[in-house]
Amino acid sequence: MIALIQRVTRAEVRVGADIAGAIGPGVLALIGVARDDTEAAAERLLERLLGYRIFADADGRMNIALREHGGGLLLVPQFTLAADTHKGTRAGFSTAAEPAAAQRLFGYLLERARGAYPAVSAGVFGAHMQVSLVNDGPVTFWLEAC
Repeated sequence: MIALIQRVTRAEVRVGADIAGAIGPGVLALIGVARDDTEAAAERLLERLLGYRIFADADGRMNIALREHGGGLLLVPQFTLAADTHKGTRAGFSTAAEPAAAQRLFGYLLERARGAYPAVSAGVFGAHMQVSLVNDGPVTFWLEAC
């Protein structure tokens, strides 16, 4: 599984006119599911999302993880993150999980996140979403469940 994470001062995801999920300061995580991903990969990615040191300590160094910071976590499924972009000018999606498998694993990740952390919000799998955010820093990292 893949997460493109951004430290934000606020973020929201809309489906049509409705806000599906929103957070104040915290982490926006765009989630991609690859073909061979498993529940173990989702567990490992969640550990990394909650434990990755992305917030500044008193000395201004990124030494504080979301779990200690206490901000929000907004999980947004993003199919295109699992694309193969190694060659050509058009993405290939043979490396991405089939929609049913990806939906199941995203749902599993979301369920586990809500059980492990109190401030979790999410986008809607398979929906056309509009994501807006204020990236703080900017700070953006690519995480994989390895």
